[in-house]
Amino acid sequence: MKFAEFYSGQVIEAGRYTVSEEEILQFATAYDPQWFHTEVETAKQGRFGGLIASGWHTCGIAMKLLVPAALAGSESFASPGLKYVKWPNPVRPNDVLSLRATVLDARRSSSRSTLGILHWRWQLFNQDGAEVLDLEATSLFDLS
Repeated sequence: MKFAEFYSGQVIEAGRYTVSEEEILQFATAYDPQWFHTEVETAKQGRFGGLIASGWHTCGIAMKLLVPAALAGSESFASPGLKYVKWPNPVRPNDVLSLRATVLDARRSSSRSTLGILHWRWQLFNQDGAEVLDLEATSLFDLS
C-alpha cells in the first residue's frame, strides 16, 4: 500500500500462519535460548505447561504477515521504534495466528513535507481468538 492509502481508524487484517514446534525450537535456539523455548520435556513442567514461542519470534511472525498485506510496494523505509510491546498469551506449537493492524494516525511531518509518519497498533490472535501480541509502532515513509 502507498502511504496515501492509510487513514486513521483503518483496520488491516492479514493471514493465517501456523507455527510449528520445529520453527519455535529453531528460532529460540538461534536467538532466545531460554529453556521454556528450547527444552520440550522440561517446558512441560514449567509455568506454561509446555513449549512456547519467543516473544521476539511472535513479533517476526507479525511482520511476516504485515509486509505483504500493507507494506509491500510502499514508500516505507524505516521505523524509529515501538511505543510498547506486550505478549498477553503465549504462542504454542500448532497455533494458527492472524494479524489485525489498526491505523491510529497517518500524517505528513510538519517539518519535512516529504516524510510520512504512520502510527499503528498491531495485534496477533491465535485460532481461539486469544491475543498473543499487542504493540504500537511508528513507520516512516519517503514521499519525495
